[in-house]
Amino acid sequence: MRNTRRSLLVAALALPAVIRPRRGGAQGKYPERPIKIIVPYPPGGGVDLTARLLMEPLSKELGQPIIIENKGGAGGLIGVEAMSHALPDGYTLSLTGVSTLSAGPHMRKMPFDPMALAHITRLVRMPLIVAVRNDLPAGTLPEFMELARHTEIRWASGGIGTSQHLAGEYFTQMSGLKMVHVPYRGTGPALNDLAAGIVDAYFGDPATLGLIRSGKARAMAVTSPERWPVLPDAPALAEAVPGYQAENWYAIAAPPKTPEPVMAVLTAAILKVMADPAVKAKYDEAGLHPATMPRAEYIAFLQKDLKTWGDVVARGNIKIDES
Repeated sequence: MRNTRRSLLVAALALPAVIRPRRGGAQGKYPERPIKIIVPYPPGGGVDLTARLLMEPLSKELGQPIIIENKGGAGGLIGVEAMSHALPDGYTLSLTGVSTLSAGPHMRKMPFDPMALAHITRLVRMPLIVAVRNDLPAGTLPEFMELARHTEIRWASGGIGTSQHLAGEYFTQMSGLKMVHVPYRGTGPALNDLAAGIVDAYFGDPATLGLIRSGKARAMAVTSPERWPVLPDAPALAEAVPGYQAENWYAIAAPPKTPEPVMAVLTAAILKVMADPAVKAKYDEAGLHPATMPRAEYIAFLQKDLKTWGDVVARGNIKIDES
């Protein structure tokens, strides 16, 4: 049954990215037309799935079609920048996260001010998954770390500066292992090469679950401080590297200076939708755990996360080459 539900989620990604409402739920004049949500990564990853699971219930709640536009590149910055320059009228939103808000400013000149965006709420949180190719000669986490001490381990991420990259770099900092980072342009290409055995390991988002459940890769560990119920047999990296923790999260934002009445409508609608048990169950099944917050609480969380990843970036001297 679990595989069936996951198959339905994956199949949904192939459908046209427009959901039309079945009943209206908006109040006042906003919204009066379709709302576009920019996903700043290619289709197939956890950010993309987060947005697509939100489409139908949010459309019903607001009474307008929700359109998903994938605009990947530059570790997610291209899509978020496009949103930041849109009219601040509530009709263009984007998904955001660690790489575009709390880590990016420490690694590169940002094309927008992250804290000037109209932040709505965090949507979901989740650990990352350390997946390995099937024929890697290591069956346990201690064996993996021992292999990494004597063999060149090539580990993939969805791109330089992404949460996947930072989680992997944080692990190498704390463990002292010298593994080789192989950045990709998004989750999909990285998963393809992991399945093909071109890379040894991958610090991935929950989209990696599909590859693991299909038997095309193995789960070696998770990045949460404790084991994750979705993969109960996979140890936490903290079991081998005490104190390690690197949970990912995705949020949603609007352009700077979006009017307060519009923000209030969006925030109320999204928090209501994400609290619905049926919606929550779909996210949980996908390994994306709803973790919404009121706006003030979310902004405080974001400021704390800025410091956490700033320290990791500084220790690793991580920079994004923009030449």
